[in-house]
Amino acid sequence: MSELLLLKKDDCKNCYKCIRECALKSIRFSENRAQIVENECVYCGHCYVVCPQSAKEVRKDAHRVQELIASGRKVVASLAPSFIADFGVAGIREMQTALRQLGFYDVEETARGARIVKTEYERMIADGRHKLIISSCCHSVNLLIQKRYPKALPYLAKVDSPMLAHAKSIKARIPDSAVVFIGPCVSKKDEAERYGCVDVVLTFDELMDWMEAEGVRLESPGGTDGTQARSRFFPTPGGIIRSMDLDDGFTYIPIDGLRRCMDALEEIEKGGMENCFIEMNACEGSCIGGPVMHRYHASPISCKNRVEQYSGRTGADFSDMPAGPLEKNIPFLGTGSMMPGEQAIQEVLHKLGKFRPEDELNCGSCGYSTCREKAIAVCQGKADLSMCLPFLKERAESFSGVILDNTPNAIIAMDTRLCIQQMNGAAGRLFGIENVREMIGQPIDVLLGSVEYLQAMDGDKPDGPIRHYLPEYDKYVEETIAFDPEYNVVISIIKDITEETCRAKELEGERRRTAELADRVIEKQMRVAQEIASLLGETTAETKIALTRLKDTME
Repeated sequence: MSELLLLKKDDCKNCYKCIRECALKSIRFSENRAQIVENECVYCGHCYVVCPQSAKEVRKDAHRVQELIASGRKVVASLAPSFIADFGVAGIREMQTALRQLGFYDVEETARGARIVKTEYERMIADGRHKLIISSCCHSVNLLIQKRYPKALPYLAKVDSPMLAHAKSIKARIPDSAVVFIGPCVSKKDEAERYGCVDVVLTFDELMDWMEAEGVRLESPGGTDGTQARSRFFPTPGGIIRSMDLDDGFTYIPIDGLRRCMDALEEIEKGGMENCFIEMNACEGSCIGGPVMHRYHASPISCKNRVEQYSGRTGADFSDMPAGPLEKNIPFLGTGSMMPGEQAIQEVLHKLGKFRPEDELNCGSCGYSTCREKAIAVCQGKADLSMCLPFLKERAESFSGVILDNTPNAIIAMDTRLCIQQMNGAAGRLFGIENVREMIGQPIDVLLGSVEYLQAMDGDKPDGPIRHYLPEYDKYVEETIAFDPEYNVVISIIKDITEETCRAKELEGERRRTAELADRVIEKQMRVAQEIASLLGETTAETKIALTRLKDTME
């Protein structure tokens, strides 16, 4: 059995909305993607509807119908009674005209099968052997009971759905025909694969896409064609009950919406109910609120009104009779999820920083109603720790806090009014502030001038760090200013360079004194050299004169 609800991985943005909205939590979050857990899902399609990124899509099967038509078989469409609310036609004739253009042999209303099923319900009530009956028309409800509520399974009517009953009728009347059910429901694809009889299931969306691709247009005359049949009430809340001949000794209760059905089933499992017929539908608003109505919930009042008009109030109905046994095998399936032990649950809670009941926020941001439910899902491999947003926020704040508290540089964050929003310990030590929290909301002017910050907000960002001398603190600093226009935050990173500046000044003084000393030594040396030269000059002159006189005497 292939997947019915597919994930477009690139479109999933980890918002957890599908997990939040899934009544059964049959969605696994792994590889940073929300994925359907097939053995737990009841294919209600609600996750497909609520996904804000359209990351889920229903499996497309129109190509299979096209192959059946191309094979030469007589392909008959069984059209769910909610079509009258979705397509804006007057009745079945417009749909027959349009679908025959696509190659269908014929088109019939599934409401004909609904008449067969409601008659079987009436028989079950009349024979007196069933004190509590749950309708079995909604396959999602059937799966819900099969997978989650085994004690309620004996009360589920083992009767074909209208889709299956109608398919059997078509195949009995039209030999070698293929039946294609077309409706607003995802789970009918699963039902067809489990029970046969129906060859392919299309959603209203798929049919509309196919018609658009082929250029087939529907006539929309408005109103209805005047025909009436009580079984056409089936797609509305309480519609099954409205189509039935009621027994005064029975109580008839309609319930729609998966969560309300779950509440009712929990009550049923406790026992004590008798002489009740309970009509259950997984979708709020029943089938006209189905997930794949191509005008999904656009006009709920108009949709119900059109069904009312098309069904009529005269009590007239179809006359179809069952083509064979209607008994349906509905076994217990189980979910396959094991409940973890308390120790494992507590270990996960501790990893999330939940050591006491008051630590459990139960905010639901992860998609689960409580932290405990989330921990159970983690144990079952359906969730991971990173889905807890408060946990991630706390961890991120802790991590950033460690960085801020341990960096040697002063960091000050301001809003566009230049009021301090955050200040780390290094900044407090730089400015001699014992409690930096007291500075939150204070203007930066109490510590530093604001001209450079205003220039940075105007886009005149300095080329590099700005050097300041803070006379009131007797410190030299080097400041880097950044402005984030997206978050409207001005950040100042200040490095205390007092020690290195003083050291540089000392070195500069040493260099100056050394240069002066060198100048004095050179000057003295030059003076000595000059004196020596002068003495040497006089001696040389006298020697020259003496030698000259000696030479003259000898001559």
